[in-house]
Amino acid sequence: MLIIRKSQERGYADHGWLKSFHSFSFAGYYDPQFMGWGNLRVINEDRVAPGMGFGKHGHRNMEIISYVLSGELAHEDSMGNIKGIPPGDVQRMSAGTGVTHSEFNHAKDQTTHFLQIWIEPNQLEIAPSYEQKSIPNTNKDGKLCLVASSDGESGSVSISADAKMYAGLFNGDQTATLKLDPSRKAYVHLVRGSLEINNQKLNGGDALLIKDEPQLTFSNGKNAEVLVFDLSAQ
Repeated sequence: MLIIRKSQERGYADHGWLKSFHSFSFAGYYDPQFMGWGNLRVINEDRVAPGMGFGKHGHRNMEIISYVLSGELAHEDSMGNIKGIPPGDVQRMSAGTGVTHSEFNHAKDQTTHFLQIWIEPNQLEIAPSYEQKSIPNTNKDGKLCLVASSDGESGSVSISADAKMYAGLFNGDQTATLKLDPSRKAYVHLVRGSLEINNQKLNGGDALLIKDEPQLTFSNGKNAEVLVFDLSAQ
């Protein structure tokens, strides 16, 4: 089963300094039909104005991934990490027993555009931890590159969750396939461009909710950047 969710169907919040699309219910946006998918709980597409950001705030028992699309995100947390996250990096923070952090765009003339992703953990009350890795575009060009997994497979960041996250870049006649366990769920988020998945055409911001499918085929991309999640069926 494949369910397309169009970009414009997402929740939206405009706070002036922050413009955010919500794929699932979050903060002031509530839709009982979209509370999450499997153990994927949040995908927020955020645009942070120059010189602005999220002040110090807390998280607990959640795997949080930041995927920067343009600009740079400045991260600081209670574990002592002070990092800049540029496009191409994947950052993972395991909140576990509790962590506080802040995220800012310190640029004076450039918006920071990034995806904030939350995945429910398979272990509660673990020690908080942080990891960040750079994934070259060559690793994603015309293929799906594993960027997050439960065991850090293939150089991905390691998450305490029953999930895998892939990233890919597709243009022209490039194609790829991904085998799935039909007993699990999967989710596709098209970051930009256009792309066909199992003959379903998606445009930037669109998503595909997937279950009972053995395989995904990616084709006919036009400047496409895509994220794919292999998820538990919870």
